[in-house]
Amino acid sequence: MTAPDNKLRWGIIGTGNIASRFASQVPTSAANTVVAVGSRSIDSANAFADKWDIANRHGSYDDLLADPEVDAVYIATPHPMHVEWAIKTAEAGKHVLCEKPLAINKAWAEAMIEAAVANDVFLMEAYMYRCLPQTKLIAQLVRDGELGTVHQIQATFAFASSYRPESRIFADELAGGGILDVGGYPVSMARLIVGAATGQPFADPAAVTAVGHVGETGADEWSVATLFFDGGVTAQVSTGVRLGDDNQVRIYGSEGYLVVEDPWFGGDGKPTHVTLHKVGEEPRDISAEPALIYAAEADAVAAAIEQRQAPEMSWADTLGNLTVQDAWRKAIGQQYASERDDVVIPTATGRPLKRRDDAPMKYGRVPGLDKDVSRLVMGVDNQETLTHAAAMFDDFVERGGTAFDTAYIYGGGRGEKLLGQWITSRGNRDEVVVIGKGAHTPHCNPESITRQLTESLERLQTDHVDLYLMHRDNEDIPVGEFVDVLDEHFKAGRIKAYGGSNWSTTRFDEANAYAEANGKQPFTLLSNHLSLARAYDVPWAGCRHVADDESQAWLRDRQVALFPWSSQARGFFTGRAKPEDRSDEELVRCFYSDENFRRLDRARELAAAKGVEPTAIALAWLLHQPYPVFPLIGPRHISETRTSMPGLSVELSDEEVAWLTE
Repeated sequence: MTAPDNKLRWGIIGTGNIASRFASQVPTSAANTVVAVGSRSIDSANAFADKWDIANRHGSYDDLLADPEVDAVYIATPHPMHVEWAIKTAEAGKHVLCEKPLAINKAWAEAMIEAAVANDVFLMEAYMYRCLPQTKLIAQLVRDGELGTVHQIQATFAFASSYRPESRIFADELAGGGILDVGGYPVSMARLIVGAATGQPFADPAAVTAVGHVGETGADEWSVATLFFDGGVTAQVSTGVRLGDDNQVRIYGSEGYLVVEDPWFGGDGKPTHVTLHKVGEEPRDISAEPALIYAAEADAVAAAIEQRQAPEMSWADTLGNLTVQDAWRKAIGQQYASERDDVVIPTATGRPLKRRDDAPMKYGRVPGLDKDVSRLVMGVDNQETLTHAAAMFDDFVERGGTAFDTAYIYGGGRGEKLLGQWITSRGNRDEVVVIGKGAHTPHCNPESITRQLTESLERLQTDHVDLYLMHRDNEDIPVGEFVDVLDEHFKAGRIKAYGGSNWSTTRFDEANAYAEANGKQPFTLLSNHLSLARAYDVPWAGCRHVADDESQAWLRDRQVALFPWSSQARGFFTGRAKPEDRSDEELVRCFYSDENFRRLDRARELAAAKGVEPTAIALAWLLHQPYPVFPLIGPRHISETRTSMPGLSVELSDEEVAWLTE
């Protein structure tokens, strides 16, 4: 849907200074027009619309999103509001240009990108300088080798603002401070330049160090960081909101250096240039085409709208930038109150969490537990912060997930704490299935089970776990001693059902024989490794798999619920595994064999026939076993959860299941 003259029709959310600059410049574009503005009051919307001759005025953001004349929305609200309104904009089927930073951290940005994917709309973080001819000139000079081998970059964006604790620049609740407000500019420029020097769209640093001054409101008021890139390139980036600097970019290489005196605004419609200094030559000013910065940004969106992301600032580029900004803030000890581990964290949209109507999840039951258990289980050991955990867990629940796998030792207990705080925030303890684990070597004994379970329940902020697994077995201890203590906690209601992780089938049978003879609760679940790629070894001491024929026959006969870890064989089916690539020693040791590469070839062939990825075939193979299987997945990003889902919908015939492992 576009205007009759084929212009992209923009609505603006927010009526601040940057919204005014966007509204003032977009009318000069041949490809764009502003047709609507939304504010939290109709008076504000009318005043803004009168000033910039905008036809449609809305007294709420929701009303603007419902405007059928709007194709794309420019979000110019304070930082913490970006995630909610970008997602709601995507859900309204409208394209999104969101002011930087896209979100206050990478985790929320991933949720925004997933909303764009789910609703098939364009999304870009509004680093307007990336759309300027001057910026493209800088990258081209580097690509062309004008500086020789690039070695160091210096980039600054800092200003001195009058100190008002309640202002957007300083307020904690508005995510004040320099790193998020303008520090992303020098970070993104450095990543762009190193990328150009190495033939890539951008590059991500291997390490970040920093020092800085954090003020009394918690905002970073001045900071300088060093980014270390592979190949020896370094970048010094600095920012501040209470201390100004010469806002320049300097790029140093083996043949000279380049000076950019107006890197962030590029003249904003006026003639501009960069200055090249080379050995044995006079300094040379190289001009770039003048451009209005916000009009250039809108033009970049219009040009890339069908691709859903723009090369000027792709999604991967945005996530890489926020990864650095997260690391920079962490290095100087800066954290917003909304990011602490002990807060009641909201959902990204502010709406109550619920399963989507189109969620693909399937469910099963485990004897002893009167709850639906999602056939995919989310691993709780890859989440770095509460925000990261909330974004991942919320997305999993929206896709129909109910089961979460944690353990006493994961992250030294941090995994359990993050899960517990998230459950408290969502108030959904009765809807989710918490899988706990204890008794990990060297504390694999009955006494440790009681001590660890007690501590786990405190971390999880609950009085019980739904499923409990001994993380290892200790065959020096009679199996009945373990059954006795587990049964004690079962009868007390602290465990609803239990079993063993990395237990032999023989010991599992011994445990249940003891339970039957002594009137105890039996083991009803097992968590050993299994995947379409047959395991020839296990990555950690004390681990066990059930890939052998004898174990498979046992599972078919007993119908024990299997919760296989490393269900995707360390990424064997993602494209990582190649016979000639032996860089991942664990992958090679555990899974490299002619047999497994034949299985990989068959998975690829079947995937092509069914229109899915080989990973979906590998997951579907597990779900089609003739006994209950609940694969554990360990995504670090929402996109990895998304790509795991198609395996739930793949139907395999008995012949196809057998053929994959023939």
